[in-house]
Amino acid sequence: MSSMSKALYVLCVSLAAGVLPGGSSFAQGFPSRPVRFVVPYGTGGLPDVMGRLVAQKMAEAIGQQVIIENKPGASGIIAAESVVKADPDGHTLFIGDIGHYALNPALQPKLPYDALRDFAPVTLAVQGPLFLVVNPSLGVQSVRELVDLAKKRPGMNYGTPGNASVHQLAMEQFALLSGAKFTHIPYKGVAQAVPALITGDTLLMFVSPTSVAAQAKAGKLVILAAGSPQRSALMPEAPTVAEAGYAGFEAVTRIGFLAPAATPRAVIARLNTELVRALKSPEVEPKMPGLGALVVAGSAEQFTDQIRIDQANYARWVREAGVKLD
Repeated sequence: MSSMSKALYVLCVSLAAGVLPGGSSFAQGFPSRPVRFVVPYGTGGLPDVMGRLVAQKMAEAIGQQVIIENKPGASGIIAAESVVKADPDGHTLFIGDIGHYALNPALQPKLPYDALRDFAPVTLAVQGPLFLVVNPSLGVQSVRELVDLAKKRPGMNYGTPGNASVHQLAMEQFALLSGAKFTHIPYKGVAQAVPALITGDTLLMFVSPTSVAAQAKAGKLVILAAGSPQRSALMPEAPTVAEAGYAGFEAVTRIGFLAPAATPRAVIARLNTELVRALKSPEVEPKMPGLGALVVAGSAEQFTDQIRIDQANYARWVREAGVKLD
């Protein structure tokens, strides 16, 4: 039998056995080696900590190691590209957030990956609102009071962890809806932006509640509102920006798991089952509020739909606010 004939024979046997990508037998052989979670940040942040908790729980269920690989830099592009180029067999996953799958595409037309063409969404994992926080020297206790003051004092400084971040888009969206004018002061991270807010170098910002909870309790900062469409279980006493009359406002960070696009559907289904089970486990879910997020795991289709919604929203906000990468 010639080598070509052997190859055709193997192909026919594989088809009959259902072991090609998409077949259930292919999924039964998964995983055959350690699974990697590629994190587009350094250690210690929400994606990294959540990923490590999920990895430990998932490893117990699948009988293989689940390894965290931190690949920070270039707004997540380095990490995203490495997963896009990985073998599409379910052993490499990207822990991506709304900045990677929605904001980056809105800001960079020549982005070297497409969030829906080059990735197969597996499940949304967690989400949490950004909160509108101000320096107490402003003397405001509500969103309405802040807007009234901002219109009298246009150009008040607001801080962010960086240019073209979800934090900046939140404030620019707020400015568009309220008609107030603010001046952006970008920092190199939350660790630099929050102290600037406390000292009064900046006067307001959108930020995760865990980054400012202690300072707010000590009276060094004032939390005015949540950026979620509904009040957040993380801080249910805080009203939403939408409640102040700015319908449609949303400043929420979302994080999910994505695989290379050609990953077999049966493997995506197995990954979804294991990830959702791990995320909702007693070892993982109760720890997320302390990190500023809530578990929202669901189907791959639900995550795909959410990506499309977020991409449309961010494309509009970037266009209307004129936000650009420096």
